Amino acid sequence: MLEEIKHVQATADLLYSEQEVEAALDKMAQEINTELADCNPLFLCVMNGGMVTAGKLMTRLQIPLTLDAINASRYQNQTSGGHIEWILKPGTPLRNRTILLVDDILDEGITLQAICQYCLEQGAESVFTAVLIDKILDHEKPVKADFIGLKVEDRYLFGYGMDYKGYLRNAAGIYACKE
Repeated sequence: MLEEIKHVQATADLLYSEQEVEAALDKMAQEINTELADCNPLFLCVMNGGMVTAGKLMTRLQIPLTLDAINASRYQNQTSGGHIEWILKPGTPLRNRTILLVDDILDEGITLQAICQYCLEQGAESVFTAVLIDKILDHEKPVKADFIGLKVEDRYLFGYGMDYKGYLRNAAGIYACKE
């Protein structure tokens, strides 16, 4: 497996440098600070991919907020999605709260839509979504992000929380695997 990971890393295309990603996070934070200034949001990190984006974004936010996490996965360290598996639900009550879901990527939108629906079913007053990457697809997604860092073409990505078979989440930049 390590040889495969080394090969993927060595042959990948750099789409966005660390500096470009950090600038996108700055822009997202400004938008969130303005939009959610008086909302007292529950900052809900979508694990595992959203961990890097959430950590980097949270330190840029100057609004009062509380923190929790949620984990619903379709990938389970694979390169294609299957059924949604609920791994972690937030311990914080969602009723009457404004939720800010923070994730690494809006790909097909199936998982993010399910998480938004879950929050609303739990009584959330409103749900906002922030994603570092919005993947450009040739069809409509079931959900749109409210705050977007960067847009990318439809390729398999890794870095800044996004993984290749569970690896390379820690890459400092957004990379696309060679086809």
